Amino acid sequence: MRITKQKGFSLIELLSVIAIIGLLAGIVIFASSGILRKARDTKRKNDLAQMGRFILSSSCYSPDAGAGDYDLKDLVPELIAKYPQYAQFASALPKDPKSGSDSATNYRYQISSDGHCAIYANLENENEEITLNSITAPTAGAGTGVLRADNFGPNGTKIFYQIGK
Repeated sequence: MRITKQKGFSLIELLSVIAIIGLLAGIVIFASSGILRKARDTKRKNDLAQMGRFILSSSCYSPDAGAGDYDLKDLVPELIAKYPQYAQFASALPKDPKSGSDSATNYRYQISSDGHCAIYANLENENEEITLNSITAPTAGAGTGVLRADNFGPNGTKIFYQIGK
C-alpha cells in the first residue's frame, strides 16, 4: 500500500482561520468607531467655520422671515437672490457627515430679534470638552464653543458646537 499525501487544508483549519480573521476585523472596526466620530466632529467644526465666514462676516444675516432657527439649506435661495456671489457655493453646501441629506444639512443658523446670531451643529463625541457651561441650548449671541444641551440632537447626543456673534 502506498500512502499519498493530501494537498490543501482541512475544513477545520479553514474555519479556524476564517474565525480568527473575523475576530480581528471586529476588533479593528470597534476600535476605529471612536476615531470616525472624532473625524466627523472635526469636519463639522471646519464646515461651520467656513460657513460662519460667509454668513457672520460683518454682521449677522437677517432672513426675510425674521428671527428664528433655520437649516442652512433653507437660507440658500434667499442668499443667492440677495447676493449672487453665493451661487457658486450653493452647489457645494456642506451637510452633516452623519445625519445631513439633500433636503436638510442639519447645520443650523439661529438669529434673535435683537440681531445676535449663531451657526451650530450637533456633535457625536460625548467626551468633547464643554467650553460654554452657562447655556443649555444653542443660543444666538452666547459665543463660540461646545455646550451640553438639555435635548438630543440629530446625531444622538446632547453635545453641540456653535459659533455665535
